[in-house]
Formats: sequence, C-alpha cells, structure tokens
Amino acid sequence: MKDCLFCQIIQGEIPAQVVREDNKTLAILDVNPSAPGHTMIIPKEHYRDFMDLPMGEAADLFGSVQKTVEMLKLALGSEHFTIGVNSGKILGRHVDHLHVHVIPRFPGDGGDYIQGVVNNPPKEESEEIKNKIIRTNG
Repeated sequence: MKDCLFCQIIQGEIPAQVVREDNKTLAILDVNPSAPGHTMIIPKEHYRDFMDLPMGEAADLFGSVQKTVEMLKLALGSEHFTIGVNSGKILGRHVDHLHVHVIPRFPGDGGDYIQGVVNNPPKEESEEIKNKIIRTNG
C-alpha cells in the first residue's frame, strides 16, 4: 500500500534498522524500543491485521519470529522474550500493517508478563463464557 509506513520500509523508500530478511518477512528494530533488541517482524505482503493473514502464511511469519529470537539470544544473551501481536485499533496501534513484536527480557527490566498487559477480569463464570463462544460460533 502506497501510504503504509511498513510497506514503504519494505520497498526501501524509508530507512530502517533491518536485522533479518527473507522472501516473506522483514525484521526491523523498533524505533521506540521497550528494551534493547526490541524487534518487529513484518510480512512483506500487506495484511492490515492478524485476522487478515491467510492461514498458510502464519507458518512463514512465525518461523521468521523463531529465527529472529535465536539471533537476539545469541547477540544479546537474553533467554527470555515477550512476543506479541496487537490486533485492532482500540489498542493504540500506530501502523495498519500486521507485525509481531519480539521484546527481549532481562532481570529487573520492569516489564510484566503477557497477562499483565490487561486488567479486566470477567464478571461471568468461565463456563458461561465458553458456552457463549460455542453458541455464537456453533
């Protein structure tokens, strides 16, 4: 897409700190890193959101995530990572192009585990929620 920041980076129109590239993905350092080595893995094909990614493409994307994590382990000495995808506008995502964040974690880094990202416990029992999901999609 012409006006997509990540598409422009993929096309070489905007510079980025590329740490890994293959025929399907590009891994770049985040310009506003949460930690040293905070990297984003971006599909070269424009997909607005995770739910737009064809199922067959998920293996390529997450294979690239795994390879990037291995590179970061060797370079930075971290054995711990938070890996995540923000999906939807409500989260404050700035670029409408699917990307996976890989954030190296270090002792005392002040970060939280993935369940610490949101604090909105359900008011319904889990069985009721399960039944709603099944009933709606059944």
